Amino acid sequence: MDLFEYQARDLFEKHGVPVLAGAVATTPAEAESAAAKIGGKVVVKAQVKVGGRGKAGGVKLAEDAADARLKADAILGMDIKGHIVHKVMIAGAAPIAEEYYLAILLDRSNRTFLVMASVAGGMDIEEVAHKTPEKLAKVPVSSVDGISLAQAKEIVAKGAFPADIADQVADVLLKLWETFQSEDATLVEVNPLVKTSDGRIIALDGKVTLDDNADFRQPDHAELVDLDSTNALEEAAKAKGLNYVKLDNGKVGIIGNGAGLVMSTLDVVAYAGEKFGGVRPANFLDIGGGASAEVMANGLSIILGDPDVKSVFVNVFGGITACDAVANGIVQALELLGPKATKSIVVRLDGNNVIEGRAILNKANHPLVEQAETMDGAASRAAELAAK
Repeated sequence: MDLFEYQARDLFEKHGVPVLAGAVATTPAEAESAAAKIGGKVVVKAQVKVGGRGKAGGVKLAEDAADARLKADAILGMDIKGHIVHKVMIAGAAPIAEEYYLAILLDRSNRTFLVMASVAGGMDIEEVAHKTPEKLAKVPVSSVDGISLAQAKEIVAKGAFPADIADQVADVLLKLWETFQSEDATLVEVNPLVKTSDGRIIALDGKVTLDDNADFRQPDHAELVDLDSTNALEEAAKAKGLNYVKLDNGKVGIIGNGAGLVMSTLDVVAYAGEKFGGVRPANFLDIGGGASAEVMANGLSIILGDPDVKSVFVNVFGGITACDAVANGIVQALELLGPKATKSIVVRLDGNNVIEGRAILNKANHPLVEQAETMDGAASRAAELAAK
């Protein structure tokens, strides 16, 4: 889960990372009130989970509280790269002398953590890495040993930070590591980390990505979910423990067992859909290798509840999940949904207990369900039904 900047700032403050005073506002009046409390000049920042806010006009300096109201009014409702601004952050303005970059992230390719540090902050780190790679220090961090004060100082030295602020930057790095660990983050980034005219080091802008797999030990993270952009179907699926992703402009609901099979199914449906006006898959839903009839029923109820879905393709190769369990799940789901189930379902079963599974569906003889022998045939039929 990616956090908004104001949420990252609050986490930083919680763990002792030096930040400026800040508040979040959803209306111009709230922005004015927040700016009055902070006092002096403030920066009004659009809260969207995408880069390029400044270039899009989503970051503005306000001279006082009244000006903050005007700036917030101009920013709220903006469309920045497809993201509508619902909130702005009001932050104190700082007299910036120099800008740096500091980040800790999960390095999946090397199966470790990585610290990146640079004196070339305030710009895209990808550009720094490409044009001036010598200005970007990359230091692996052991997940067992973590970052000690001695190592923090070594990293700061490799990043070529000025000697007069080296100790401050090392201290910030230690606090960022504490944030990274204790919050179960996969990314903690400060860009820019600034030196003010009076020599202070402050995290001026932050990005944090939290590991959703650690939600069970981070109950407070539920409060950080962005409800304005959360897909209701994805949340309902998550509550049922389903691996579901809603896709844009799709009409064929997809259920499969195993991520590889589901991904292949998406491709096959998209290919088949070209014959029927460009019909596309509506979702990714993997019920897993050992799914029960209940899981199958839950998945089908989620997909049938999607108004964009016009037909459903259930593609299962029986292994750990036997085909008869899948068939029972389909029958149970349709019984539970009753008249709410109005969309055609094309089922392709193969593998473990396929004969039993097909027999269960034949016996149920539900008017919405039809079976197909092959994956290609089922995809074509599902696309055809969706187009109709």
